[in-house]
Amino acid sequence: MTHWVPELLSPAGSLEKLKVAVSYGADAVYLGGQKFGLRSAADNFTPQELEEGIRFAHDRGSVVYVVLNSFLHDKDLEELPEFLKLLERLKVDAVIVSDLGVISTIKKHSNLVVHLSTQASCLNIPSAKLWKSFGAERIVLGREVTIDEAKRIKDAVDIELEMFVHGSMCMAYSGNCVISNYTQGRDSNRGGCAHSCRFEYSLTKGEEKKYSHFMSSKDLQGIRLLKDFIDAGIDSLKVEGRMKSHHYAGTISKVYGEALAFYKEKGNFLSDDLNYWESELSRISHREYSTGSLESAAGTESIYNERQHEQSETQVGAVVLEVKKNQYLLAEVRSPFCVGDTMELMPFKGPSITHKLEKIIDAKGNEVERTRPGMLWRLPFMENADALNIIRVEKHS
Repeated sequence: MTHWVPELLSPAGSLEKLKVAVSYGADAVYLGGQKFGLRSAADNFTPQELEEGIRFAHDRGSVVYVVLNSFLHDKDLEELPEFLKLLERLKVDAVIVSDLGVISTIKKHSNLVVHLSTQASCLNIPSAKLWKSFGAERIVLGREVTIDEAKRIKDAVDIELEMFVHGSMCMAYSGNCVISNYTQGRDSNRGGCAHSCRFEYSLTKGEEKKYSHFMSSKDLQGIRLLKDFIDAGIDSLKVEGRMKSHHYAGTISKVYGEALAFYKEKGNFLSDDLNYWESELSRISHREYSTGSLESAAGTESIYNERQHEQSETQVGAVVLEVKKNQYLLAEVRSPFCVGDTMELMPFKGPSITHKLEKIIDAKGNEVERTRPGMLWRLPFMENADALNIIRVEKHS
């Protein structure tokens, strides 16, 4: 007997990250084209990359959503219909939208499925009913909604719901922040957010002055709340992070994918792997974790006031490009490492495979002491290895 579980929706900030996320277990990915999205600093997708990425995902049973969640002006809307035709031709599974004018344009010029972006800050039953009447088939709820509140919305409105389960959080209601506009001249609602809330500010009270990151939020991590999401009937669990690394995309897809697969088979999360899953999530780039507003409204305990920069993630040494069966693996080096370091290959399923590097062989069969980024490297064949596997490296002291 199998048990129902939500869709796992992972970020895809580039074509490679899409392939990594899908390969490591994402049921769906979301991405942006060159325009109309809120992550203008991400690599984003050219039309050719869109076509290749959608084909790659569909061939492996995953779906693709394209973000059109920027708040557009009339001149932007004039260019949108041509892009909609491209998305329809490429068989995009849905578009994520925050602007009523964009929804109207989509309905007029295409038959694309519309998901309401979290940028619209839908937090209650009347709002959900209204957006449904405008044509939204799924609502990405604002991150201020608890799981219990989401369940009440789900029970009252016959519509798919999506909630964030992991990733960076914002101190403002999504879609309602203009700090970046005033501090950097960059419009946060049109793809230019400078993350001004992450900066250190001086606070003055009388003659006393102190420095604080008082607007910076801890990161969201909901691995122990998956059963609550399932019981509430939430249709999709979303991970933030289109601008983060392919290591991040692969790790969160594998961890949450494995957890959901365990529940699908067993109907519970009584697994010895829970601590392992949490430890794996600690190895990706993150601030201190919290559950945000998933259980109750976030308060002062959700402020990340230690330092501005994120904790560093485990170093990725290489990515497997090709598997020569029973011969060797060919990998591209991403960061330098040396003989004596420990290699950890992360397969798409199952535990990682580690061994100490006694020697390093380049693509031509020459033995070297140290690698450099971009170099092709041969390593011994491993039965569970596959192209796009991530290889972590631990430096020896």
